[in-house]
Formats: sequence, structure tokens, C-alpha cells
Amino acid sequence: MLVQELANEQSPPQIRQVAGLALKNSMSAKSKGAQEEITRRWLQHTDPQIKHNIKAAVLQTLASPDKIASTAAGQVLAAIGEIELPLQAWPDLIQTLLHNITSQPDPNLRRATLQAIGFICEAIDPDVLSAQADQILTAVAQGARKEETNEEVRYAGIKSLYNCLGFIHDNFARELKEVLTIDRMQHERNYIMQIVCEAATCKESLRLQIAGFECLVMIMELYYDYMGFYMEKALFRLTVDGMKHESQDVVLQAVEFWSTICEEEFNLRMDEEEVRKGVAAPQNPPRENQQFAKKAGSELVDVLWWLMTKKEEDDEEDEWNIPMSAATCMSLLANVTEDQIVRPVISQVERHIRSEDWRYREAAVMAFGSIMQGPDPQLLSPLVGSALPTLVEMMKDPVFHVKDTTAWCLGRISEVLGPNIKPDQLQLLISALLQGLEDDTRVASNCAWCLINLSEHSIVDPEAKTYILSPYFDMIVISLTKASERAIRDPNFRTAAYEAISSFVNHAPADCLDTVGKLAVLLLERIEFSLQAQSQLIGADDKRVHFENQSDLCSTLTCCIRVLGGQVRPFADRAMQVMLLVIGTAPKGTMVYEDAFLTVGALAVAVEHDFVRYMEPFKPLLLGALSVHSDWSTCVVAVGVVGDICRALNEHLVPYSDDLMNVLMQDLQAPELSKDVKPSVMANFGDVALAIGGKFEVYLNPVMTVLAQASALATTDGLDPDRDYEQYEYVTNLREGLVEAYVGIVQAFKTGDKQTLIAPYLPGVFKFAESVAVDTYESDKTDNINRSLLGMIG
Repeated sequence: MLVQELANEQSPPQIRQVAGLALKNSMSAKSKGAQEEITRRWLQHTDPQIKHNIKAAVLQTLASPDKIASTAAGQVLAAIGEIELPLQAWPDLIQTLLHNITSQPDPNLRRATLQAIGFICEAIDPDVLSAQADQILTAVAQGARKEETNEEVRYAGIKSLYNCLGFIHDNFARELKEVLTIDRMQHERNYIMQIVCEAATCKESLRLQIAGFECLVMIMELYYDYMGFYMEKALFRLTVDGMKHESQDVVLQAVEFWSTICEEEFNLRMDEEEVRKGVAAPQNPPRENQQFAKKAGSELVDVLWWLMTKKEEDDEEDEWNIPMSAATCMSLLANVTEDQIVRPVISQVERHIRSEDWRYREAAVMAFGSIMQGPDPQLLSPLVGSALPTLVEMMKDPVFHVKDTTAWCLGRISEVLGPNIKPDQLQLLISALLQGLEDDTRVASNCAWCLINLSEHSIVDPEAKTYILSPYFDMIVISLTKASERAIRDPNFRTAAYEAISSFVNHAPADCLDTVGKLAVLLLERIEFSLQAQSQLIGADDKRVHFENQSDLCSTLTCCIRVLGGQVRPFADRAMQVMLLVIGTAPKGTMVYEDAFLTVGALAVAVEHDFVRYMEPFKPLLLGALSVHSDWSTCVVAVGVVGDICRALNEHLVPYSDDLMNVLMQDLQAPELSKDVKPSVMANFGDVALAIGGKFEVYLNPVMTVLAQASALATTDGLDPDRDYEQYEYVTNLREGLVEAYVGIVQAFKTGDKQTLIAPYLPGVFKFAESVAVDTYESDKTDNINRSLLGMIG
């Protein structure tokens, strides 16, 4: 048995570790369903004597001098505990472990036991262990205190304390109750904080310091309300000094501590604003924003700035390092301190933005970009206006990191203060961004992001003939299309380029539609070329890049078609032919397969009843997608396209309605199709009814029967809004689908002068409407559902 190999002191450590991990994996799973099956098998189908032997052997292995084996034993204990402790099926486990810590002299056993407690606390719902919180905390504290002479035991104690923090709220809240510690009587919270701070300042052990700072971060996140005294007496200086530590791991945790403070205080401020606006009820008891971040003042800003200068030439973009963490903290600090942060940051920026040391130039730009959100835009706007010429010039900096950060900073400026950029500076900025699109893909991606922001902030009335970006629209789109072609093998930049193109297309006024039309034809040419090259693909990576590129092309073409509307007719045949080829050759379930369907849906809306000439070749593809019950996302897209086609064809849908209705009914009956898709399928019944009017009569009885059955399920009775959120969401979506179906069907028979046919079903419809009306649960869709029901009844 695996447990025998784990407990065998004669086996090599690696073999024992593998046996332990295999045993642990046999009793734990990531998915809820798999874990439930493992629990059932262990509790109901495992012989009690075998279970006893396994638990005894694992407990025995905790005392093994082999650290690898004893650690694996702790993991197995946690897996068994996750099954048995919630059911109180192993009532003496915790007491046995606590005895190991408090009464056994063997340091290996104490270390392994502390590890095991940490694993258990990490795996199990805190509520299960809360009743034993005092005993667990006492034992863990004994191992973690500075009087513990064995460094490994102390380290295991601190790591275990970290995992205990989630269920010792009562211990943190108590101020008057004193507990017996090893040497003296102390307040519980004070004692916990003392242990953690002593670990964070333990010069003899770096890993203890790191673990101590990790605990401080978690404590601030969980117990912010109790931290005022400790911030004043110790934590401010301790964490600021920690940010100056020689170890990167300590620095990162110290910065994370302040990021946590900023996030907590920002959330408190948002809560206060919601209460003031009457959106939320006051908390009871009320929580106080202790404004630690504002009290930290310029000293914190200066330390964060200094950390930003620690960039290295070989730093990777996706590597979480000290400068990146400091910049993130600076951004959070700006959100909390608002105008207060501007002066100390601008002081550093003005002093170093033209420094000969590239790290200081880069840090100056990073700091400037980090404070764009939080302070008053009216305070920042003149500073941005003064800085823009310098930032544009820095887009040509010889050091890559400076250019990259400058492009990011311009993106931040355009994201937050886009409307404040003066028209006379717009040409200068756009020229620099278009030049940046030809640079390294990291720089180019930030330039594309900046262009997206400029586009989003330039939204005009849909009827407008021109807008502020019209003079630059053509060259921006041309530059982005060239850049997207260059970046086919770089998915991040390619997608960013196409997103930027789509943004400009979506906001294009009348005087830019000619460019959009030319772009649509260019996109078709690229898709046609990609189809021709498809037969030459060999490797999996080549195929993945190919289909991802096709997906981006299709989604951008969809934007063009939606904006052009009826103006797509000159090349509609060509577009449809291309999409039929893409759908026919793309692997089902891929993004390009679904994006091509979306393009067809947009084309149907654009050409309206003329789409009927494409129905014969398209129908089998659409019915096939609707029948892919194992892939819910493909089915959802196909259901959406059905709605588009219904609205486009109206009475021209009649020759195809039988096939569509048959497949839609099969979707509702398919057990393997996700239930989340079925509300949209029901809504399709309303779409079909509106399209064919009174001719829906042949489907009326089976459809209304299905809708009545679904209406009975659209109830929130017996559900808890906090616990059953997913079911509430499903019921809301089901109601929305039912309402769309009922409204469409009732309207169809009203306009078709066949009201008498719908009359027998109206009592059921009204009963459903009443059940929705009296339900007190509200979602973001409730108002729309109620309005639709009122419109139908009226």
C-alpha cells in the first residue's frame, strides 16, 4: 500500500514522497464533484480498520527524521482532515497534533506537526476549526515564538500561523481577555503581533523575516480595524525599513503591505460614498478609515520612488519585480491620497526626468504615469500639458525600457485625461504613437492601447459627420493594419492592434466611413489569403497562430460590417462566401469558428431580407452549430445568429422555420447541453414568432407547453441570495428568456390577427408574470424584465 511505503523508514526519501503525494491526491481533488465522490468513497466504501491503519501510519510518519516524508505525511493528514473534520469523524486529530507540539521534545515531530496544522488550516473552511481556535493558536504560537531555539520549528510555526489567521478573528478582537503564554500573561492580539514582528525582524534567518512580512500583509488585509496602535508603535517604521531591505523577497512583501493598506482604505472610502448617496446602508458597527496612507506622507512616496529606480536591463515584462510592485503601490497610493501625492511625485519627476542615468529617467516617467488616477484632473491637466512634449521626445530614447515605460505613461494619460489633451498637442502625440507602432512589440502594444484610449474618449453623437480624430483617422487605421500584419506571430500585439482598429471603426463618423469600407475589403483579402495558405500548415503552433489571426480578422470585419450597415452590399456576396469557407474549414469550438458566425450575424443585420439568398448554403452550417451540445459557447453564438437572421428575414424565414424550430426544441431536450444556454434558446422562439407572425401557429402548442414547464422552474423560492448566487443568476436569465419568448409570441399573434389562438395560454403567462412581480429578489435585469412584462400585458 502507498501508506506503507510512506511510513517505511528504509525507503529512499523520493520514493516516500511520491507515495505520500499519490496517497494525498487519491483523497483530494480540485473540482467539487470529484471531491464529493472521493469523500463518499472514503466514508462509505473504505473499511474502518483500513482507515484507522492509514491514519495511524501517517501520524507515525510525522516523527520521521526524513523531512521529505514527514512533510508528505502532513499533506496526507490535511487531505483526510478535509474529509473528516467537517463531519467530526476524527474528533481527536487536532488534540493529537497539539499534543505533539506542546508535549513532545523531538524537533522533527514538532516541525512536521506545525506544518501539518498549516496544511489543515489552509485546506479546511475556517468555520470548521473556529471552535478550537484558542488551542490551535496557543500551540502554533509556542512554535513560532522567539524563545523557540530550533529555527526550522519556528519557521514552521510562523507559516502555520499565517494559515491560521483566517479563523482567529475572535482572538484579534479580544482586548481584555488574557491567555497564559509560556512566560507571562499578555493580551492575545498583542502577543500575536509580537510574535509576527519578532519574526519579521529576525536578522539570523531571512526566511523567517519573509514569513513574518507575509503574516503582516495578511493581518492588515483581515484585521485592518485593529491596526491603529501597532502602526503607530511599530509597523510603519518596520515596513518602511523592510522596503529598504537587501532581500527582494522582503522588499516585495513590505511593498505589498502598503498596497494592502491602500486597497482597504480605498474600499472604505467607496463604502462611505455609497452610504452618503443612499446606495448602501451604514455598517453596524461603523468602520473607521484610519488613513494610514495619508499619514505616511512623502516618506512613503520617496521610498517607492527609490524602489522604481531598481530596474535592470534584463528584467522581463511579465516578471513581478521590485520596480513593478513599487509602481503598483504608487498607483494605489494615488487613488487614496489624491491631490496630496502630486507635489512629492512631481518633485522627483522634475529632478530626474532628464537624468543621464536611464534608470532615473525611466522611474520618473513611471512615477508620473502612476499618479494619473486619483488626483483632481484639473490639477493634473496643466502638468500633463507641460510634460507631453518631453514624453513625446522620450519615445526616441536610446534605452528600450525608457521607451516602453514612456509609451505606457502616454497610455495612462490618454486613459484618464484623454479629453484634457489639447487639440494642438494631439498631432504631436499621434505622430509619436504611429512611429511607436513600428518599434518593439512591447512598445507598439502600449502605443496601440494609447490609441484605443484616444478613440474611446472621442466618442461623438452617432449622427455626427465628423469628429476631432477625423484628420488622423485614415493614417491611424493604415498604420495599425500594417502593424497587425507585422505582428502575426505576436498574439498580444496583434490582438492589441486589431482592438485599436475595431475601436476606431466603432466610433467612426460619416466622413470616415469610406476608410472603413476600404478596410473591410482589405480584411477580406487577408482572410482569403489565409485560407489559401491553410493547406501548407504543418506544426501545431503554426495552426494555432493561423486560426488566432483569422479570429482577429473576423472580429474586426464584424465591426466594419456593423458600422457600414447597408453600405456592405457591394461586397456582401464576397464576404459571405469567405465566411462559409472559414466556418467550413475551422475546427469546431475554436474562436475563429465562433467569430465567423458572429460576422455572418452582422452581415444578416446589414443586408436585411437580401440575406435570404445565402440561407441555402448557410443553413446546414447553422444547424450543425446549434447541434453541438457538448460545446455550449458555440451553441450560444449560433443561437444569437438565429436571432439576427430572424430580424433580418422576417416573413422570408418561413421556408427555414421548420428546421430551425426542430433543432431549437432538440437543444432544450438535450441533457448534455448546459442549462445556461437554454434561456437564450427560448428567447429564439420569440424571435421566430415575430419573424413569421401568425404562421407560428403550427409551433404554438409544443412551444407553449415547454415554456410553461420552464416557467414553473423560474422561481427563487427556498434560495439564499448569499449562498445560491449562481442559481439566482440562472433563474434571472431563465426569466429573461421566457419574457422574450412570451412577448414575441403574443405580439406575433396580435399582428397576425390570431389573438384567439393565444387566449388559452394567457392564464399561464399571467401566472408567470405575477410570480416575477411579487418576487423581492432584484438583479441588474429585473427592471428590463418587468418593463417587458408590462408592455406585453398592455
